[in-house]
Amino acid sequence: MVIWLIGISGAGKTTLGRKLETFYNNKGLKTYLLDGDEVRSLFENDLGYTDAEREANIKRIILGAYLLDRNDIIGIICNISPFQHLRELARRKIKGYNEIYLDKDIQISMKNDVKGVYREHMGKTDIVGLGQRFDKPVSCDLRVPVDSMTEEEAFEMIKEYIAEKYGEEYDG
Repeated sequence: MVIWLIGISGAGKTTLGRKLETFYNNKGLKTYLLDGDEVRSLFENDLGYTDAEREANIKRIILGAYLLDRNDIIGIICNISPFQHLRELARRKIKGYNEIYLDKDIQISMKNDVKGVYREHMGKTDIVGLGQRFDKPVSCDLRVPVDSMTEEEAFEMIKEYIAEKYGEEYDG
């Protein structure tokens, strides 16, 4: 199974992804958290942030997720993934694909700016959701309205979805 967490910067993808990784590891299940920043770093930041460069990076992530799924490792993917056509590609190619949209208001993300993305890049580069597009999901498996719930409530919502779909082995 691949749990692909999508959403704008500051939506909580990595935070919730790490919680899921710890939860499933504690249950003795093999997991791997693949973060978009990790993939960029592995390739020595050879790609920038244009649409074409973002697309190339996401294709790398799709390959990684595909390999995890094929080897019975729970892939937890934390990536903005702004393009609907690439999310559709991932769904077609990855048998265990689960798209979970962390729906976050950009104004709240900008205000909280946990990673400093908005503060550091505003006016210098296009940011997904501001200067660069973010295609709202048309076929996500679960929409999590993160602004109206606590981190723990969002975590529980995702766990419940996975347990309902895959069985009590994934319940907690």
